[in-house]
Amino acid sequence: MYFCTELIKPKQKPKMKKVLSIVAVAVLSAAFVSCGPSKEELAAKQKQTEDSLAAVAQQQADSLAKVAEAEAAAAAEATAKMAADSTRMADSVAAATKGKKK
Repeated sequence: MYFCTELIKPKQKPKMKKVLSIVAVAVLSAAFVSCGPSKEELAAKQKQTEDSLAAVAQQQADSLAKVAEAEAAAAAEATAKMAADSTRMADSVAAATKGKKK
């Protein structure tokens, strides 16, 4: 009889180890899943990222607009200076030709 109980015990121990290992895996899996961020937290993080990207895009557009505005002002100033120089040259040439006719 002792021999029979010894044959039964080794078969029960591996089965018990399997059951315990399955339970341990299930508990650890549940722990990993429950520790993650919630859907609301993920949505808030996504919205924050989108808002940051929109702000950067707006700043970039504003910066490009300021550069274009500055270039236009510089071009207008250069045009005005060229017109003033042309007028001055024309007046100078006209004054020089009037002096020669007399």
